[in-house]
Amino acid sequence: MPPPRSKLIGASLAALQNNARLTVAELAEKVSLTTSPCWRRVKILEEQGLITGYQAILSPKHLGYGVTAFVSVMMASHSQETARKFEQCLLDIPEIVACHNISGRYDFLLEVVAKDLESFGEFAREVLQTLPAVKEIYSSFSFKSVKPLRKMPLAL
Repeated sequence: MPPPRSKLIGASLAALQNNARLTVAELAEKVSLTTSPCWRRVKILEEQGLITGYQAILSPKHLGYGVTAFVSVMMASHSQETARKFEQCLLDIPEIVACHNISGRYDFLLEVVAKDLESFGEFAREVLQTLPAVKEIYSSFSFKSVKPLRKMPLAL
């Protein structure tokens, strides 16, 4: 197998990032391979963890989510156990669509969707502020999504 940064692998990853619904035959044509070697390469990329999954990208607006908030969370405690409990709680909250442990004044940055501002306010009071060891939250709201799709750069 070529090294992970080969042009063939880069082309395969780029094609799948643009359209994960490509058939093996379509992908093989795009990267100038026959179907069997192409299928094997994709399986190897999955096994190596370069491809971690495939998903449909849903429209928040069409699902009734009119508000996207970015919530900065400051923790009252910085122990490993506190962070673990906090992170575990987040996994069970569907309105939190992304979470990052960050550096700086705040400890976590959450991306949250809500039906409207009133719903977000209720969610912040009843859910976010009751999470373990939360000292402070600060919310910013998105006016529009400028670059919504998450595509990894594939500099080769």
